[in-house]
Amino acid sequence: MKKGTWKRVLTYLGKYRIFLFLSLVFAAASVACTLYVPILIGRGIDQIIAAGEVNFDALKNYLLSAAIVVGVGALVQWIMTTINNKITYEVVGDIRRDAMNHIQELPLSYLDSHAYGDIVSRIIADVDQFADGLLMGFTNLFTGVITILGTLAFMVYLNAGITLVVVLLTPLSLFVAKFIASHTYSFFKKQSATRGEQTAVIEEIIGNQRIIQAFSQEDESLEQFDEINERLEACSLQATFYSSLTNPCTRFVNSTVYAAVALTGAFAAMTGAITVGGLSCFLSYAGQYAKPFNEISGVITELQNALACAARMFEFLDSEPQPEEPADAYTLQDVKGNVSINDVCFSYTPERKLIEHLNLQVNAGQRIAIVGPTGCGKTTLINLLMRFYDTVSGSILVEGQEIRRVTRASLRQNYGMVLQETWLMEGTIRQNLIMGKPNATREEMIAAAKAAHAHSFITRLPNGYDTMLTENGDELSQGQKQLLCIARVMLRKPPMLILDEATSSIDTRTELKVQDAFARLMEGRTSFVVAHRLSTICDADRILVMKDGNIIEQGTHTELLEADGFYAHLYESQFAATM
Repeated sequence: MKKGTWKRVLTYLGKYRIFLFLSLVFAAASVACTLYVPILIGRGIDQIIAAGEVNFDALKNYLLSAAIVVGVGALVQWIMTTINNKITYEVVGDIRRDAMNHIQELPLSYLDSHAYGDIVSRIIADVDQFADGLLMGFTNLFTGVITILGTLAFMVYLNAGITLVVVLLTPLSLFVAKFIASHTYSFFKKQSATRGEQTAVIEEIIGNQRIIQAFSQEDESLEQFDEINERLEACSLQATFYSSLTNPCTRFVNSTVYAAVALTGAFAAMTGAITVGGLSCFLSYAGQYAKPFNEISGVITELQNALACAARMFEFLDSEPQPEEPADAYTLQDVKGNVSINDVCFSYTPERKLIEHLNLQVNAGQRIAIVGPTGCGKTTLINLLMRFYDTVSGSILVEGQEIRRVTRASLRQNYGMVLQETWLMEGTIRQNLIMGKPNATREEMIAAAKAAHAHSFITRLPNGYDTMLTENGDELSQGQKQLLCIARVMLRKPPMLILDEATSSIDTRTELKVQDAFARLMEGRTSFVVAHRLSTICDADRILVMKDGNIIEQGTHTELLEADGFYAHLYESQFAATM
């Protein structure tokens, strides 16, 4: 898993190989400046021979040179950090862009079967964690590796014997880092998954707070949250425990290396094998040599977290998208509204059959009402017409074209859809209304709003059509939101309409007006109307009565009442009180 994740990360990094090269160059320059300073300081110390015997001119030159090198090193490091930031956030931007594009390509079956909160957590929280680990990797890994190699080279140059002591003790740091890294990845992955689960629960609780309070489920919701929160706390503590071992363990190893260098260096200085300034320089290098192991160990720990988060993100990106459109996919044009459903079978899960061998012929301009008990397949039929789901077998044709051979965009552009569940985006009322027809004039927009009986309440808002709405228009009533959705379709005037309980949230008086507006809108257009209130579909050209995924009756309102079948019993049950 980790190897595959690394390959994916490197694929994203490949686009920025020039910046990676520049980062490496500046990292080398930064390390070179850092390593050259101890040499200048050591030479300066050697100018202090004894009390009263100091070569001040040479000492001044060495100190001035050291100050210049430090300044250049700081500038180079700033440039390197800027480049690393650019690489990291460009990669993060690419991953999130791919994730959002992937969401547009996912079948609704995936979104229906996965918690929205978990998907959001992967795209936001997991990618942020990945960015933190990647940034630390760029900042510390390059400089750390180059520092280790550079200090070894300088130490060999100064004294090969003392350097051998350092090299022999190095495997201790590598062993500690490997031991910690092998334990942290699984804990960080579990932590990331649990965090996503918690996000999903929080979103569910906040989004359904009215229902929770209405049914007095506050305590149960808190218990559910506490259970997940405790699991997150436990796995986070485990991950933190192992990752926190990095610093003290590597510091212990580093101190051991430093003490060994100091001891062997002192003996070497006593025998004249190295000067006091050289020993000072060597001790500085020993500290710098050990420090990257500290940092690299920390980087490895962070990278385990980053890789765990990246793995969850890539798992989402690897989810099966909806089938690609054929290369020769047809673009629907001049649609009149002829629809043919031939022997269609469909089920959401193989073990539970829903629609079986459904056949239906709809001529242009016909008004088709779909009724039946809950779960009979009414909304499923709408999903198949819009190709939100593909049929398991059979075919659906629009104007003689099989919709799986038609571009999804051209199919859906020819439908106007108003659902029971309203959706408004964050933006002005005008932006919401012209969503389906961006080039609409203000006069066309107002005419559509008037036809939907939305104009009067819009003009009473603080800024009229320029009033800003929050996400899903929560400052409006449910009925007002539905009127806006109806106006949006009326502005577009597509050749085919789908109305799924479109007036369910509107008061009776307004409903009568909207029904009249719909009647005018549906003239000459093929319309599919899903209804529970049978009084609203009495004038339909044909009423389809569905039960258990099949059309068991069809005809006009009068014909179905005379047949005294399932529809007649549904109608009588609704109007028994007034009959």
